Amino acid sequence: MANELLEKAAHQRPATTRRGALERLFTLMFQGFVYNQIWEDPVVDLAALDLKPEHRLITIASGGCNVLNYLAANPAKIVAVDLNPNHIALTKLKLTALKTLPNYESFFHFFGRANDKANKATYDRYLRKQLDEETREYWEKNRPLRGKRINMFGKNLYRYGLLGRFIGILHAVAKLHGKKLEPILSARTPEEQRRLFERDIAPLFEFKSIKLLSKSPVSLYALGIPPAQYDELVAAGDPVSVLRERVERLACDFPINENYFAWQAFGRGYDVEHKEAVPDYLREDVYDVIRTRTDKVEVHHASLTDFLEAQPPQSLHRYVLLDAQDWMNNDQITALWREIDRTAHARDARVIFRTAGPDSPLPRKLPAEVLAPWTYMEAASKAWHGRDRSSIYGGFHVYARRPLS
Repeated sequence: MANELLEKAAHQRPATTRRGALERLFTLMFQGFVYNQIWEDPVVDLAALDLKPEHRLITIASGGCNVLNYLAANPAKIVAVDLNPNHIALTKLKLTALKTLPNYESFFHFFGRANDKANKATYDRYLRKQLDEETREYWEKNRPLRGKRINMFGKNLYRYGLLGRFIGILHAVAKLHGKKLEPILSARTPEEQRRLFERDIAPLFEFKSIKLLSKSPVSLYALGIPPAQYDELVAAGDPVSVLRERVERLACDFPINENYFAWQAFGRGYDVEHKEAVPDYLREDVYDVIRTRTDKVEVHHASLTDFLEAQPPQSLHRYVLLDAQDWMNNDQITALWREIDRTAHARDARVIFRTAGPDSPLPRKLPAEVLAPWTYMEAASKAWHGRDRSSIYGGFHVYARRPLS
């Protein structure tokens, strides 16, 4: 089932072609655990979504962080879907822990620190019996030479998954060249952030090893970037220059003491001492609010388009597509938007998504009649993109449904 969903989403060319072979290699890599956290800024999402208590939202789950973050806005329903069963298992674990763990400190210790062997005892005592059988089997599966998946929470969850390991490789390459990425996390002013970036991080983009990694589509699969999205990235410019610009923005454009995306990239974890550079769901004031709202969330292992096909007309208000459309060809995007338009509320609907390149793909990939009912909030989209602390995307886009007459 998982393989079929991924293949349907990612395979666009015959296996006998070079591009088709790359697509199948990506599918093979993406079948595993990819994202230990989501890389879309929830503060920007919530501003763009403008969630109201009556709204029903559907989102791609990914690491599950933003599902919990959206609960702070208290919408009527959040539906999380994902092609990757590993991400579904992580999302369900977070929701169960939010509901079941006895207090904030135990919750923060499990997901904020995520590096204490005592977390296994916490799982055994509070969580395992509350999980559905499939999710429990996932976390307790004994893998050859690696042990049970739940043990990741005793060894720093944020060093695992394709993304975690890729970041680890970048740290190792930096070390080989006599550089460390962690010092920038101690910066106290924008000027100091800039100085440390220029001293420790910027020179790395001149090294041949980093250039080879940046230009290799296979290495970027570890970031969850499929071949189609790699094409969008390359279209935005030389891959090395594009990645340097985005890392520079991550390092320099936002206060480092607040930017948990920068902490993950440069420190492989969160600010566990001051608890400033952490996702909102790991803040005590937010935790106290959202822990009673887990019944508002549904989690489904499915493709977004397939799930929408089974929903009633005009039954949803908000759609969070992450960067999924960068994976899609014209037919796939058209099928998705036909279902979005059919299920969208007649007077109040919005869609948000991100792209590797700066431009929205919809004007060039959607038939005019499919796009016609939707208004692109271009100026607002650009403003929100400028506020996105994750800094890894080229564009953030918001479309609003024109009210039906």
